[in-house]
Amino acid sequence: MNKYPSIPLAQTVVRLCARTKIERIVICAGSRNAPLTNGFVSDSYFKTYSVVDERAAAFFALGMAQQLNEPVALLCTSGSALLNFYPAVAEAYYSDIPLVILSADRMPHRIDIGDGQTIQQVGVFEPHLEGTAVLKPDVSHATKTLLQNPMQKLVPFDATQSEITELQTSIQSYNTKEIARVLDLSIQRKGPVHLNIPLEEPLYGMTSIALPLEGIDSKKTNQSQEKKNLDDIRKIWNQSKKKWVVIGVLAPNSIHKECVDALCEDPSVVVFTETTSNINHPKAIHSIDTLMASLELTENQEKESLRPEVLLTFGGMVVSKKIKSFLRTHSPSHHWHVDEKKAYNTYYHLDQHFVQSPNSFLKDLYVNSSENQKSDFHISVFSLFQKFKNKGKPYLDQLPFSDFNVFTQLAKQLPEGIQLQIANSSSIRYAQLMDWPQNTTFFCNRGTSGIDGSTATAVGASQINRRPTVLLTGDLSFFYDINGLWNNYIPKNFKIILINNQGGGIFRILPGAKDSPTYDRYFETIHNRNAKYVAKTFGFGYQKATSKWQLKRKLASLFKSNDRPRILEIQTPRKVNDEVLLNYFKAMASNSINTK
Repeated sequence: MNKYPSIPLAQTVVRLCARTKIERIVICAGSRNAPLTNGFVSDSYFKTYSVVDERAAAFFALGMAQQLNEPVALLCTSGSALLNFYPAVAEAYYSDIPLVILSADRMPHRIDIGDGQTIQQVGVFEPHLEGTAVLKPDVSHATKTLLQNPMQKLVPFDATQSEITELQTSIQSYNTKEIARVLDLSIQRKGPVHLNIPLEEPLYGMTSIALPLEGIDSKKTNQSQEKKNLDDIRKIWNQSKKKWVVIGVLAPNSIHKECVDALCEDPSVVVFTETTSNINHPKAIHSIDTLMASLELTENQEKESLRPEVLLTFGGMVVSKKIKSFLRTHSPSHHWHVDEKKAYNTYYHLDQHFVQSPNSFLKDLYVNSSENQKSDFHISVFSLFQKFKNKGKPYLDQLPFSDFNVFTQLAKQLPEGIQLQIANSSSIRYAQLMDWPQNTTFFCNRGTSGIDGSTATAVGASQINRRPTVLLTGDLSFFYDINGLWNNYIPKNFKIILINNQGGGIFRILPGAKDSPTYDRYFETIHNRNAKYVAKTFGFGYQKATSKWQLKRKLASLFKSNDRPRILEIQTPRKVNDEVLLNYFKAMASNSINTK
């Protein structure tokens, strides 16, 4: 049975993907990538997916890799098709998600001579890669075609067959080592890598002969670093009476419960989490802006009293701009970040990067928990947070129908145990203010924080995560990524909750002139679209809510049926959302409360 591509380079890529246990391959339609496509679909080891739109395909692959924490490969033809992968590549780079980009290319002597579907593909994703290789074209395949082209410089025109064979042996050895190296990097570095693969016609031939894959170095690059001696760090930690722990994006169960408990039970520590940290503890401040937005309206001495001596951070990007502003203004004496890969100086005061897991670090830090300094810092800050939150409850009970009201209802009515994929912009920010059902897991593309690709990412994630998947999205993000629904892999229990306020509602919250022709057209980008016919096009069930009563009733029915994927579109009034949210913060901060 003909199982392998007859082009050596294509066969090598396919077989080394299997060797590296890269099982899932997302394939975009094309001709130049035919050898790779045929190689993947002919091997029963691989699970292959066909997604036409390259941008959507890339986020679809990213969603799977997000859930697997393992590389997913993404294949396209030559030319501008490759450029459409870039938004997802950047997201993968900043979110530490392993993606393997496989781009078919024309031969080097066919680039920039006026042929179609040719661009400069080598290095196109720099600097947003963890690894790449410049692969060499084969000279044993279509040798006659090569020698007939006066532009090629791959093989001497007077070369003998033995010289061509010797040259091909050298090329094969080089390509095998480079492909293996780059694929291993995708695993080690947890990020995107790129293999650009030049291929000559004929493209569709298959063979039963497997090439020898020799000279592969099976040793993995040791990325781990020796742990720093924590004696001095532990001494600073134990002597400090005011400590903040801020936890950004993390996969569920990244930090063990006993480690979270140790932090939250320390009287000198205040733990700040976001929904995307997937950490929930009754003594943690899970709604950061409930505290931070209210503090902005209080006296300066109150803010100064909360300045931490030590700031300890885990995880990826943090949504709250307000906590960033506070810590940049009220700088800690020390900022330590713990991550096995990288550390960002988000708060302008980073002085230590501990290259280890959070669990390892915290177990070392709390090796003798009895040494904790006596402090009332946690109870003081947490009480202030609770007082702000309690002062806002009467306001929440009287909310008019608005984006904020929708989120309060969603948090009360969504079932437990779902996977909640949240779009960027307003959606993820409102989500931070809510108390969500137990056992909900949260995901959002916070690496670049773009609105592109949220739908496709959620669909990709639904292929892996066995929990029911719910995409919570705004109108601009949803309509921007309609092609994220253009595939045959959407589960019947997949739900989309679309909050449609007819424009970029977040811009109404930000400073700036509103309700002018320029603002309406270029910032808020007002529109009159709805999702009814989008749902029909892609075979979704559709419901619409335009009031509190309708929303309550239709949310209840949304989860009763799983016969097909469904969209619940919630249309909110465009002009009240900003005032409703900002007045909530004012209500919480009224009659400022002093703290020690």
